[in-house]
Amino acid sequence: MRLNKLEPSRRVRGRWLLFLDNGEILRVGEREVADFGLYAGMELGEEQLEALAVCVRRGEVREKALELLAARQRSRKELVDKLTARPRDREKEPAAAPAEAEEAADWLEELGYLNDGEYAKNVVEHYSAKGYGPAKLRDELYRRGVPREYWDAALEQAEDPAAGIDAFLLHKLRGETADPRALKRAADALARRGYRWEDIKDGLRRYGARVEEDGDF
Repeated sequence: MRLNKLEPSRRVRGRWLLFLDNGEILRVGEREVADFGLYAGMELGEEQLEALAVCVRRGEVREKALELLAARQRSRKELVDKLTARPRDREKEPAAAPAEAEEAADWLEELGYLNDGEYAKNVVEHYSAKGYGPAKLRDELYRRGVPREYWDAALEQAEDPAAGIDAFLLHKLRGETADPRALKRAADALARRGYRWEDIKDGLRRYGARVEEDGDF
């Protein structure tokens, strides 16, 4: 196979376009151009073409991974799952093989763009600031595929549960303490937000509500 023309891409910096004599266009990086010693008029053997195809595919998966991380921060598992998910639109590029996705994730971790530890801390800070309790924070870390080895350090970034409970009760009840039904609704809402009943009960008492040990108001 003859390489008729080799020129830099006008759209993507560092990318080169290879025009083959069968009409096919390959897109490779500067590293591949140097490693393969590519030049216009070069004859490419079958093994070289196969090796180039592997490099092209690797570059495509890496580029897609970068686009996904540019859109929003993700855990490694979220990224790999997204890369390997079958596209709904048949015209879009095919899903990456698991090995291809893992290689792209390794590459991004080496560059420092993918970091499960930092991602875990950001998730905890975000949901803690929104008034969610420890159970909800753990649920989010689990749902996003963050390895458990990063949970403890991340959960240290969470706000004091007492502060979150106090702020919620002040906003929700607006100084009212007499209506048991309102207290029950507030307590249930806090439980759904991931707070422990013991912490909720203490918060209600700080607020001035009378709470029995069995939970009655």
